Amino acid sequence: MKKIIAFASAAALGLGLAACDSPQEEAAEETAEVMEDRADNLEDSGVINDEQADAMEARADNVEDAAEGDNDALTGGAEEAVN
Repeated sequence: MKKIIAFASAAALGLGLAACDSPQEEAAEETAEVMEDRADNLEDSGVINDEQADAMEARADNVEDAAEGDNDALTGGAEEAVN
């Protein structure tokens, strides 16, 4: 039983550390969030249309993906499908 608990604790710790973002990733996420909020606000106020807002949000996603090292063209469509 102790081995199971130790293994589960080690696995949880490993997953927790893997989820930590670097300061650069955190900054990129914040930048991307600001970009997405701005796109939403501009769209809501009628300054830009839906397609323009989508393009701005896609650029925000690219900023975040690049900081995470995920700029592979093969994964780009998968994220859009999920979101």
